[in-house]
Formats: sequence, structure tokens, C-alpha cells
Amino acid sequence: MSNKITPAKRTKNITYAVRDIVVLANEVAKSGKEMLYLNIGDPNIYDFEPPKHLVEATYRAMLENKNGYAPSSGIKEAVDAIEHEAERKGITNVHDIFVTNGASEAIDICLTALVNEGENVLTPTPGYPLYTAIESKLEMISNPYYLDEKNGWTPDIDDIKIKINDKTKAIILINPNNPTGSLYTQESLLQIIDIALENDLVIFADEIYDKLLFDGKEHVSIASLNKDVSCITFSGLSKNYMVPGFRIGWGIVSGRKEVLADYIEAMNKILRARLSANHPEQYGIKPSLEGEQSNLLEAKEKLASRRDMTVEMLNAIPGISCVKPEGAFYAFPQLHMNQSDNHFVAELIKETGVVVVPGSGFGQVPGTQHFRVVFLPNEQILEKAYKAIGEFYQKYLEKFPEPSVAGKQ
Repeated sequence: MSNKITPAKRTKNITYAVRDIVVLANEVAKSGKEMLYLNIGDPNIYDFEPPKHLVEATYRAMLENKNGYAPSSGIKEAVDAIEHEAERKGITNVHDIFVTNGASEAIDICLTALVNEGENVLTPTPGYPLYTAIESKLEMISNPYYLDEKNGWTPDIDDIKIKINDKTKAIILINPNNPTGSLYTQESLLQIIDIALENDLVIFADEIYDKLLFDGKEHVSIASLNKDVSCITFSGLSKNYMVPGFRIGWGIVSGRKEVLADYIEAMNKILRARLSANHPEQYGIKPSLEGEQSNLLEAKEKLASRRDMTVEMLNAIPGISCVKPEGAFYAFPQLHMNQSDNHFVAELIKETGVVVVPGSGFGQVPGTQHFRVVFLPNEQILEKAYKAIGEFYQKYLEKFPEPSVAGKQ
């Protein structure tokens, strides 16, 4: 009998709560229960679709047989369009731009090129679980910093300062944030720039939701506020232009060239080794960024209405409080109880078929419990799901009496 193949230790702590929760949901669905999915941020499975000029440009590229390898950093048309986008956002001192298979690949490449085993980056908590997955793969040391829920989920600057050590290489910002939907103030961004410059840190600015803002808010790219700070700005077509399956993202490297030169070459070594990003889909970048934006306006209008319903209905449930998101399509309500959010979410799915993601999958301040909802579904689905959550929560507290509802915070 053969011995079992032993997987690499670096995979031991890799989790991805957004997808992992689907395992339980699939089991519940087999029972015939109606399922209401509020767990995955994929706009295309709801009533959103990409702009036609994006799809047509990609289709045309395929018909023209642009189906071979692309240049490692992306086709010129796409890189030029991204450079113009950087200029519009006020980002100067740009030294490199590269197109990747989603912003996720860009983030992976940039972390891989920067951080050695045993080193760390400051990672927002709560934050997107991709970062902790890469952290585990690269055998980095976890170094989370907290977002302040009482201050609209903005970065806790004091917490960032005390978390920096001689092994810290970078600070990650997700703005607007996933999972909270928070938008960071210019004051916070300027403070983070000062910290990065003082400690020779690279800023990873994940701005994949930068066009999905509400209430007339405007996004400020952190790289636009200082031309000297070492910054990589990540974005892509997935969320703003509703094509997550295209897997098209990019990175924009800005700052002082003499500081960044060796790091840029290290990133390009990896870019060359993996050959190229998806080729025909890159022809959708220019028309998306430079074409008419009516799809984006329609999407924001629908999302703002669903955001308002989400906040109103969740805050009306005794024992649940929800900070109002300012961007993206997520909310991160708090459960004022002592049970674990993992247990709550598992019971919720089994009892009601409403699928959300436990807050622990994104990180949270110890002693607090949350869950993430995606408010992409239409109002009818959301209303049904939130009513079910409210009815279930009261039953849950009766069934598991240990939690104490202390009221709104």
C-alpha cells in the first residue's frame, strides 16, 4: 500500500470563507430548501451585466485571432488606457503598469516579489481573505491591523503604528473596503502615507471598487496624494464593469524610481515567467475606461437602493447593528451576542437557507461577531432574506441562551 502524499505545510492555514461556506450551503440545498445566496460578490448572477462595448471589443479581438500570448505586462492599448486612468486619478511618478489575470494575480505577484518567509505586511482586519491566503502560502507572519467600527470602519491609525516592526515590508489598504463597504477619508490616507514614508513601507492600494460609490462620494487614490510614497494601485474590470469571469486586473507602480527599481524588476521577472494575462479580454480595457459609463450609473443607482434597504432592515433587528456602507456592495453587520459567528451562520443556513459569510472569515476585533452580506440581489430577495434573518435571530437566542443582547452599539 502506498503512503499518502503529504501536502506542503504552507497550505495548512489557507482558508477562503466566501467559498468555504458554500460546502454547507450545497448540503442544505440538497434537502430541497429554497436558498437565498448573499455570500458571493458576483454581479453577473443577479441583474447586472457588463457594458456592450466591452463585450463587443473582446469578441472582435477573438474573431481577429488575438488568441495567442500577449506581452508579459499587457498589450500597449490596455497599458496606455490604464496610464490615462492613472492620470485622471491624479497618480503621477508612475514607473510601471502591468495587466494580470484579475487584481488577485497582481496582488499575489507583488507580495511574492517583496516579502520573504518570516516577514510581514500590515493587513486590514476585517479585510478580503485573499491576503491572508497569500500570507499563508508565502509563510509570512500574520500582522493584522484593525478598522474602527465606531468610526465608520476607517483604519485605526494608532493600531497601525504599534504593529510595525523591523520585519514589516508593506501596508495593505482596501478602499472601498471589502467586507465593510467603508470609504477612507483623505485625512486617514495622508496619515498612512506619513507612516509608510517614515518606515520605508510599500503601500498596496486595492481600489477594485473605486467607481462603485454612493451618496455623491468621490474616491481619492492614495497614490495621488504623494508622488514620493512607494505605492502599487490595484484595480480591474471585475467589479466596476461587471466581468469578474474575464479575470482582468492591473497594477500601477508609483513613487521614487531609485527606491523602486529593484522591486519593479523582481515583479517583472515573475510576470515574464507566467507568460501573460488573458489576451483577448485585454481589448476590453480601453473601451471600458474611456467609453460611455451609463452601465456604471445604472449599477450605482440600483446598488444605492439595495444598500439603503440593507441598512434599514438589518438595523431594525434587535441585537444587530450595521454601519452604512459608502461603496462596493457589501455590508458587515455586528451580532451583539457571545456565540461565535461561525455557529450563527451555520445554523442560519440550515434553518432558513439564507447564505451569508461569518465575520471571522474576514477577521474582526477579538470579542466581536459579524457576518457579511452581499446586497447585489434584487429588493424582493433581499427583503425575504433580511426578514428571515430577523425571525431566525430571535429563535436562535432562545435556543442558545448563552448570548446576551446588550443593545445597539
